[in-house]
Parts: sequence; structure tokens; C-alpha cells
Amino acid sequence: MTKLTVQYCNLFVHTCVQVILMGLDSAGKSTLLARLLTGQVMETSPTVGFNVGTLDLDKKTSLTVWDVGGQKSMRPNWRYYMDDCKALVFVVDSSDPGRLPEAQKALKKVLSDEKLRGVPVMVLANKKDLPNSMTIREISTQLDLPSYTDRAWEIQACSALKGLGLQQAFITCCSITCSTCR
Repeated sequence: MTKLTVQYCNLFVHTCVQVILMGLDSAGKSTLLARLLTGQVMETSPTVGFNVGTLDLDKKTSLTVWDVGGQKSMRPNWRYYMDDCKALVFVVDSSDPGRLPEAQKALKKVLSDEKLRGVPVMVLANKKDLPNSMTIREISTQLDLPSYTDRAWEIQACSALKGLGLQQAFITCCSITCSTCR
């Protein structure tokens, strides 16, 4: 196909990308998804199973976001949500440095799964509105993100409660996932 033909085709193609939202319990995944979809903070309870929603980024691009429970008992089930996954959004509580080793271990285990080989990762350092939150550099180091040379990865600070950085994070997630996103 010529460049002009590809550009012409892209005018009419709607891209829907499947994204998995993972992280430890109480990181703020469900609050984050609810805030993205409704623009409001909703009271949430620990997720048993999953929540799913479609986020329209523009007229041609949407993300189907699967928010899966992060409790220790739920993590063995994460692999069942990985089929057709085009991006992983891994949420960490930036105000809880004591749980980062556990988050690092969970992330490493998830990324070692064959189904996620080469799948890009967006790490969201949630709860940046709290005064004791860690920097993205500290979190990146503790999660050992630079060691993931087999895939694209990004890290961004956000606040699900305040709505800060969420839209931009998912736009960035899309841009590292598919070339049709603008």
C-alpha cells in the first residue's frame, strides 16, 4: 500500500484497543476507571472479578479497559484477562512505599507471562495528591522498570481522586500501543 492509501484507510478505521488495568489491592484502579468513565469520584469496594469500560479517546480510537481485582487471592486469575491485551496499565500507590516490593514482584510475574510478551506497559503512580507520595523516579527504580528492555514502558504520576493526569496517561498508553493513535 502506498502512504496515501494508508492515510486514506485510516480516515475510516475505528481502532479499539484492549487494555488491562492491574495492580495491588487499594492502589486505586477502580476509582481511576470510574473517574475516567464518568468524570466523577465514585465510592468503590474491593473488586472481586473485574470491571470493564470503554474509554473513547477521539472519534477513531477507543480503549476497552479491564480493571481486575488486585487482592492476593485474585492475582492468580490475572492471566485469564491477558488474551488479546495490547497494553498493560499497572497502578501503584505512590504514597505507600512499603508495598512497592510486593508491587515489583507482581509486575515482574505478570510481565513474564508469554501472553504479554512485548506488550507495552504504562505504570501509573497514583495518589500523587498526597503529601508523602514518592516521585516517579523513585518508583521507577523500585519497580526496576529500566530492566524491561523487551517492551515499551512509561511511568506517569496521577491522582484518580482529583482526576489529575488520567486522560493524558491513557493517550500516552494508546500512542505507545498503536500507530493509528494520534
